Amino acid sequence: MWGKNKITGVFTGKFYRHRFRQRPLSRGFFRLKTPHKSALFTLGFDSDCIFLYHPIATIFVGLYVGKKKMPKIARELKALEVAKLSKPGLHMVGTVSGLGLSVSDSRSRSWILRTMIGSRRCDVGLGSYPEVSLAKAHDRARAAKDGIRNGTDPIALRKAKAAVVEWTFERCALAYIDAHEPSWKNPKHGQQWRNTLATYANPVFGAVHVRDVGKTQVLQAIEPYWTTKTETMSRVRNRIELVLSWATVRGYRTGENPAAWRGNLDQVLPKPSKVTKVVSHKALDHQAMYGFMSSLVAAQGSGARCLEFLIYTACRSGEARGALWSEIDLEHAVWRIPAERMKAEREHRIPLSTPALKLLKALPTFANTDLVFPSTKNMPLSDMTLTATLRRMKVDAVPHGFRATFATWAQECTPYPFDVRERALAHTVGSKTTEAYERGDQFQKRIALMADWARFIHTAPAQGKNVVKLRGVA
Repeated sequence: MWGKNKITGVFTGKFYRHRFRQRPLSRGFFRLKTPHKSALFTLGFDSDCIFLYHPIATIFVGLYVGKKKMPKIARELKALEVAKLSKPGLHMVGTVSGLGLSVSDSRSRSWILRTMIGSRRCDVGLGSYPEVSLAKAHDRARAAKDGIRNGTDPIALRKAKAAVVEWTFERCALAYIDAHEPSWKNPKHGQQWRNTLATYANPVFGAVHVRDVGKTQVLQAIEPYWTTKTETMSRVRNRIELVLSWATVRGYRTGENPAAWRGNLDQVLPKPSKVTKVVSHKALDHQAMYGFMSSLVAAQGSGARCLEFLIYTACRSGEARGALWSEIDLEHAVWRIPAERMKAEREHRIPLSTPALKLLKALPTFANTDLVFPSTKNMPLSDMTLTATLRRMKVDAVPHGFRATFATWAQECTPYPFDVRERALAHTVGSKTTEAYERGDQFQKRIALMADWARFIHTAPAQGKNVVKLRGVA
């Protein structure tokens, strides 16, 4: 009778006495008498228990036995049947015990493997449906069960992987920008980096681990726009190369840089200069400067005054717009631009001509800012402010073009040597070895150069009837 049963435990206590009292003798209970009349025991049994009860001593011993129950096996569902499951809840699909399709109240569906991990019953996620098919869910469930039998906890393993930083290209790019942004002089550079990589690189391989970024992905990002946005794509390529080099040094990837140009992408893409012709900044002819300056001096607004100062000093737009009163020595007629505001990262001294000093002395100063040309928000003027001034004057030129106008005038109309002209433009002259020995900045010679420049742009060109023929000249 008990051959197919399994004893699972021994229990004592009032609970089982209560259980015994509720069962009639007709269901397998009978009494046993001992030699002592006072010791009357009752023995009872049913399908899962054997009871031995002493009513006087209130002692009860029970052996809990029962048939070994087999787990319920779900009917195997086909792919079409699984696709029709829409009622919220967990629907077992068979084939692999514990595998079910969980349907949420919002009708989203995902695979769940309900199984034992140690002494705990756990629900292991296997992916969403239909991205993970029924057949693939079977494979994943079997793999998970094999791992559990081998001592692997898939839930703990997944949490451990989630805790590990995944160095995707996008994460590496942001880390590179954060590391180098403090060294960039223009705050806009960081935003330009983020915008261009987010627009062109990240949609293609931003979520890919940096070690898996190859030449194919790089070309997919830049090749479609190479002939139409050549300059932008050249910058994007260079930025991708720098990010991948950073990742290599950090140990997140190995091997050659797939974004390198020489000996790599130059074999696949045409040279940028061959695709798009380099266009110089639009500049005003130096012979037209007198008429232009007459109109500019009469123009109103801080943009016009800043542009006028830029022309007198032949500086860059950003240097003029960011000029500070603390950098200007009106008594000695010199403007010292610190190295951190210069493109070459060297201090640059600019002699101030008489018209430049007159302009500065006429400008108002403000208590809340040290800027010479502040905006209404006490911030430096935008480059667009100077450009808008030129547009209102209907002049086909850009602010940076006046440096080219100055250089052309100095080359064509003056005897000043090349290095003096280049020093006036804050250009690097000669090699590093030459600079190591020649440490002067030609400042005294440049005082005369800038005075001649101011005189030239405020002097009307000679008219034909005023030209005097020199004796002895044919």
